[in-house]
Amino acid sequence: MSVAASLLRDMRPPAESGRPNWDETRATLKLALPLILAQLAQMAINTTDVVMTGWLGPEMLAAGTLATNYMFPLFFLGMGILAAVAPLISQALGARQFRNVRRSVRQGFWAGAALSVPYFFLLLFSAPIMALLGQKPEAVAEAERYLHVSMIAIPFVLWLIPLRILLASHGKAHLVLISSSTGFFLNILGNYTFMFGNFGFPRLELVGAAISSVLVNVAMFSVLLAYCLTNRRLRRYRILARWWRPDWPRFATIFRIGVPSGLTNLAEVGLFSAASFLIGAISIQALAAHAIALQCAALSFMVPYGLSQATTIRVGLAAGAENRPGVRRAGVISLSLGLGYAVAAALGLWLAGDFIAGLFLDPAVADNVPVIEIAVRLLLIAAWFQLFDATQTIALGALRGLRDTAVPMAYAIAGYWGLGFTGAVVLGYWVEIAPGWGGVYGVWLGFVIGLASVAVALILRFLARTRV
Repeated sequence: MSVAASLLRDMRPPAESGRPNWDETRATLKLALPLILAQLAQMAINTTDVVMTGWLGPEMLAAGTLATNYMFPLFFLGMGILAAVAPLISQALGARQFRNVRRSVRQGFWAGAALSVPYFFLLLFSAPIMALLGQKPEAVAEAERYLHVSMIAIPFVLWLIPLRILLASHGKAHLVLISSSTGFFLNILGNYTFMFGNFGFPRLELVGAAISSVLVNVAMFSVLLAYCLTNRRLRRYRILARWWRPDWPRFATIFRIGVPSGLTNLAEVGLFSAASFLIGAISIQALAAHAIALQCAALSFMVPYGLSQATTIRVGLAAGAENRPGVRRAGVISLSLGLGYAVAAALGLWLAGDFIAGLFLDPAVADNVPVIEIAVRLLLIAAWFQLFDATQTIALGALRGLRDTAVPMAYAIAGYWGLGFTGAVVLGYWVEIAPGWGGVYGVWLGFVIGLASVAVALILRFLARTRV
């Protein structure tokens, strides 16, 4: 069976048993599970960095948080742009235009290289930018050292995206999961070696974490590239053949499709990064606690994020078949699944706050106690915005299945920045909704406002567009 025929066979909706809601639920879960596991494995690498940085103390944790929150918006923008490679590859396979698969992957590499250039400069001059944002000088100095090493990994992180899309589109998503899982364990080993000075290496602390991340990303890219060049099914694409030749139409198409998606990612991630700078101007303890709570929320977010990717496919399949009831069913069931997970995650954060914070910082150390107390209260707020974060990303995935991206982008920018950021500033610096709930807590309440507004707007738009 040909590659395209096999792919199309796998993507057909399952035969209905007379229980359409159950059939849709089963199909969604079957599709979502490997995507969720891959996202969790990738996120676990970042979580490991935060946990092990916390072992160095609150000051290093705060500096690491500054560095990652400076860098992550850039990566999420790039990920959104390069995600445009996915529809280009899948459409080429469906049309049996195999040459276009090579063109899309190769121009994905070009796009990653093009994005790396401005990213290098933004990381190279990170210290004056963070200083202008009012960050503590001691945290800025450590963050700068981390970023100057991490910039080496930028092109490899971006080039991984087209490779993962190529593998997933050929039914090899398990290799992406294996790659991320292996990277997780290698990152732990690298952090143990370079951060804490083991196996005869010097103790490099935060710079050691950056070295480990660079080595892990270079290794993951090299292994996946080697597989794509040697596997019997994939090597025929010759993805590196004449890689130096430009293909400007395909290059432009990636940016035309990907920029709205990237800006949507940037609107949300940028809100959290901007809030980190707001909190960094309050105190080192508040920033360290923010890092703990935000990392927990981000890790939990990977489940609805993976589900949203499955939702895009399920909604797209029904839309392609012109099955309007099926489109609505796919979106509503995914939203229900996501909300059910969010309720369970919220209860976990609410009830286990002390235990979770204790995983990051030793409560027996006196200097850690104020940070843990702040983190526990932030986890209570995080429990609430789990509900909105899960539903907004799934609703966004459903609308992407309908190729509806421009209006959701406008909703995201208005909700996250018009309402969310404004709320974070007002509640964090000017107005306390209750005694003791200003400062860092007010900034987090601004998160809730932004997420809730976007979630409601996106859900209403999906329901309006799929009214039968």
